[in-house]
Amino acid sequence: MSTTTTVPAQARPQGRPLTANRLPKWAPAAVAAGSIALGCGIGAVGGLDSRLQWGLISVVLFVAIGYGLSAKVEGRRQAKDRLATSVVWVAFILAVVPLVALTVYTIQQGIGVVDGYFLSHSMKGVLASGPGGGIYHALIGTLQQVALATLMAAPVGLLTAVYLVEYGRGRLAKVVTFFVDVMTGVPSIVAGLFILSLWNLALGFNYSGFSGSLALAILMMPVVVRSTEEMLKLVPNELREASYALGVPKWKTILRIVLPTAMGGITTGVMLAVARITGETAPVMMLVFGADYINGNPFDGPQQSLPMYIWQQYSVVNNDFGYARAWGAALVLIAFVMGLNLIARGIARWRSPKAGH
Repeated sequence: MSTTTTVPAQARPQGRPLTANRLPKWAPAAVAAGSIALGCGIGAVGGLDSRLQWGLISVVLFVAIGYGLSAKVEGRRQAKDRLATSVVWVAFILAVVPLVALTVYTIQQGIGVVDGYFLSHSMKGVLASGPGGGIYHALIGTLQQVALATLMAAPVGLLTAVYLVEYGRGRLAKVVTFFVDVMTGVPSIVAGLFILSLWNLALGFNYSGFSGSLALAILMMPVVVRSTEEMLKLVPNELREASYALGVPKWKTILRIVLPTAMGGITTGVMLAVARITGETAPVMMLVFGADYINGNPFDGPQQSLPMYIWQQYSVVNNDFGYARAWGAALVLIAFVMGLNLIARGIARWRSPKAGH
């Protein structure tokens, strides 16, 4: 006959927290404020002229003081966690501050120039060393060149990614993957030299916006392949297997099931690739040249673009009026790229799978 002994609840060992003490929630902010004040004080007393040096001293103090305070109050285990968190925050700030500073400075320099006249007029008949002029011809050229590059690169990149994910097996797939990786790191000047040698010199075509589009397509293609490939890999295999079980051919499964499922990510990747090539300057300088007038035909004659326009106004014109026009064009270019990124994010959110569907 067995007996069961019941231990009273009061006699059971209570769980012990890993650390007895915790820093208040406002402690990191207080440490950051104190570190900044102390870093600025050290920089001022030490005679350091660079504000960057003051910031670096503040960063080191923030990490060190945060770790020491946490180790004393919370223990070493929690201190290591706070140290990792502090390093992550510091890295985030170091990445964001230059971007914000660049954007703010560009807005300050270019907002006074950008208006209706600046967006609707070209530089034809305008004295380069004087006021006036606009970016309409450069804006038209950029839109046409990027559109042509997208029409060439997006279908090829999409089909290449479909082959690698759905059909690619063996040596050929490895070779294609290798060359896609190599093309991802090809400098833009190399792509421009290749098109210059093949299209303009060997085949005898004139300099035009289309020549620049060919080089931009080369730069855009591997980005489209990589982004599309990753999106296709995210499509669950259960969808493919269910389609095959119903007797649907593979090509129709890809067309009706796989591609629509991944279309949001594919569109986002294409838009980001477009944003990547919009600011390229080297291929345009080599293949398109520049024009002060409006050239609506990208297949004949030199054509202007926003990156080329910025370079010409800042380096060639080299006066206050040229600097102002360059900063205005840079602001428009940043706004254009930012708009493409926002469109890509909107499409990704719109096409993302919804809960319950």
